[in-house]
Amino acid sequence: MVTASRTPQPISSVLADVSVVDRSEIEKSGAQSVAEVLARLPGIEFVRNGGPGASTSVYIRGGETRHTAVYIDGVRVDSQSTGGAAWEQIPIEQIERIEVVRGPAATIYGSDAVAGVVQLFTRRGQWALQASAALTLGSYATRQLQAGLSGAAGGFDYSLSASHGRSDGEDARTAAVVGHNPDRDGWKRSSLQARAGVRIDERQRVEASLLASRLDSAYDDFMPGQDDESKHRLAVTGLSWQARWSETATTRAQLGRTRSTYETQPSFYRTETTLGTALLQHEQRVGAHLLTATLERRDDKLENAPDAFNAGFGGKRHQNALGLGWRADLGAQSLQAQVRRDDDSEFGGKSTGSLSWGLAFAPHWRAHATVASSFRVPTIYQRFSPYGNPGLVPETGRNAELGLRWADGENTLSLGVWRNRLRNLINFGAAGPCADAFGCYENIGRAQLKGVTLSGRTRVSGLTLRGSMDWHDPRDVASDKILARRARRLASFGAETTWAGWTLGTEVQAVGRRYDNAANTRVLGGYALLGLYASRSIVAGWVLDARIDNLGDKAYERVYGYTTPGRNAQVSLRWTLP
Repeated sequence: MVTASRTPQPISSVLADVSVVDRSEIEKSGAQSVAEVLARLPGIEFVRNGGPGASTSVYIRGGETRHTAVYIDGVRVDSQSTGGAAWEQIPIEQIERIEVVRGPAATIYGSDAVAGVVQLFTRRGQWALQASAALTLGSYATRQLQAGLSGAAGGFDYSLSASHGRSDGEDARTAAVVGHNPDRDGWKRSSLQARAGVRIDERQRVEASLLASRLDSAYDDFMPGQDDESKHRLAVTGLSWQARWSETATTRAQLGRTRSTYETQPSFYRTETTLGTALLQHEQRVGAHLLTATLERRDDKLENAPDAFNAGFGGKRHQNALGLGWRADLGAQSLQAQVRRDDDSEFGGKSTGSLSWGLAFAPHWRAHATVASSFRVPTIYQRFSPYGNPGLVPETGRNAELGLRWADGENTLSLGVWRNRLRNLINFGAAGPCADAFGCYENIGRAQLKGVTLSGRTRVSGLTLRGSMDWHDPRDVASDKILARRARRLASFGAETTWAGWTLGTEVQAVGRRYDNAANTRVLGGYALLGLYASRSIVAGWVLDARIDNLGDKAYERVYGYTTPGRNAQVSLRWTLP
């Protein structure tokens, strides 16, 4: 069951390109960040300015990182500074499940869902008392400890988890770039997750959730010999109520609040985004038809402290939205239509719509087609910072895609073809419409994102095989150049089996050549990384995991001048109350 349309439904009936990652897959991946997990999925890549604690961008189908709407337990996460979620702030050790929708979903989720949606879910208590703990040791003196407690009884369920980890890291930048400081740029993070729910009666349920994270990481700025440090703080809280009035009627309400803070020292800079959301949604089934109505409110606030370059600034804005949806399952065919009207306090009304069609045309075969529009309003920073331009207008997108899927038990194969045309893209350009002589934000961009994705999974004689290949063309229409740091070829392959009580696996990630700049003059070479992993239950309740990444010790760059891990390994010992 997935919530791609904010309504739980079987993944086999979703009229969208969806992937799901559960906790067991996250643990096997050995990933130290959410971005590393997402990069193993079709159509997604990421870049990072150094190690796991450094600034991170995620590109879905070639879109900008700000074009992906991110939710934690249904609560929106975003930044009014850079735009998009600060991926490095999200603690992967607290995430139980990830759902990804590739393609625009603004008619359901509003502004920002131009390229896709990522929903992250923390653990929820489901059975009797369950305790767990994990110790991880790895290369670069990485060590992490996590402990959790969860359970459910008498209509009450709960989950509590805490973790602390740190790493000495490696030198974040290469010696050839300005600002290189020859030291190890490590990180340390503490996080806490809590979630509790109460069933009021057989129809109603109330739930509260909290996710908090503190990340301190070193980096190299532009001053040689200076020990630079960034401090990230993230707090996501939610309160929800759901009532299932009958087999055909459900109402859900949710309040959410997110605070995201980023600060640097000794070159001081501090920005804080506070985001509040309120949602009321009703679903009504009438025979083969499902009708949905959604009211939503979003409040954004940005505060930038005074620093050496400006006197400090900030701002507020809000959006009110009404969304209507209809879905009909008529035998072999499915139809879905969504319309939404967002009223922004600065830009006025913005309407979006989508129409999807699906057809089960043969046993195990299903085709779908979708057309959709989307938008993203400029951030407060992009309009009112020293580099800001108050005349900016929202970015807009129009997407069309076709999909074909075959599924027979554990065997699946899917093919997707898509094109997303974006207008009024916000780029950082030359001096002009702002007060700063260094440069200003401008609506000067037009892009076309198009591509083909082929993915599949099968099980043969005890061996599970999976793979995906992407052919992308993320192109600036005006210059006919490939968008910076986007690859035109992506591939991922994996194999897993069991032998003598061990689960053994291998995977390969391949990324084609990219350009580090918009002019396509600085080339970042392609690369392929090989990883091996093994897992075994030692005794009841105890599991040993081991992993080696970049087995070939490949030297490569995601961003020019920033290093990436060489051959590295980690071992985890996990305990669960039997």
